[in-house]
Amino acid sequence: MLKTLGWTKVNDSVEEDKCILLGVPHTSVWDFLISYLYYRSCGEKAKCMVKKEFFFPPVGWLLRAMGGIPVDRSNPTNLLRSVIKEMEAPGRFHLAIAPEGTRKPVKNWKTGFHLIARATGIPVYLGFFDWGTKRIGRGEKVELTDDARADMKRIQEIYENMHLTGKHPEKYITH
Repeated sequence: MLKTLGWTKVNDSVEEDKCILLGVPHTSVWDFLISYLYYRSCGEKAKCMVKKEFFFPPVGWLLRAMGGIPVDRSNPTNLLRSVIKEMEAPGRFHLAIAPEGTRKPVKNWKTGFHLIARATGIPVYLGFFDWGTKRIGRGEKVELTDDARADMKRIQEIYENMHLTGKHPEKYITH
């Protein structure tokens, strides 16, 4: 299906049982579908956090089947605790996160993935979908430090140097 839509898969999924995959740039709800198709084409199923307001029948049923986890964004601390608990449970768990946190243009990306990765010791990969070239894949594994702000700056610079195009390019800010 991914190929039918004109997309090229750059590489396969990660080998680790647990990881966080960043998805950049996030400018459209279509990013979710394209990412889902990519990961399924790799024989995997990633989980992703979706605001709870989208979980009404029948959309909610479909989102859950596609790996969506309803989240209440009004309490970020409880949200992080519950995700960390899920990550620590036995079994394979790949969590896809859009660090921009929204489809709107944002300069400061969310650091929740950093907190989760540091608390659980799991790796973070720089996933991407480029609507300009219709290429999708997981980029490099990034080593995190105790300095979330410096790590985020470095991650945003890596993405900026990738020259990615969002479905809605005006909504993607890299600096």
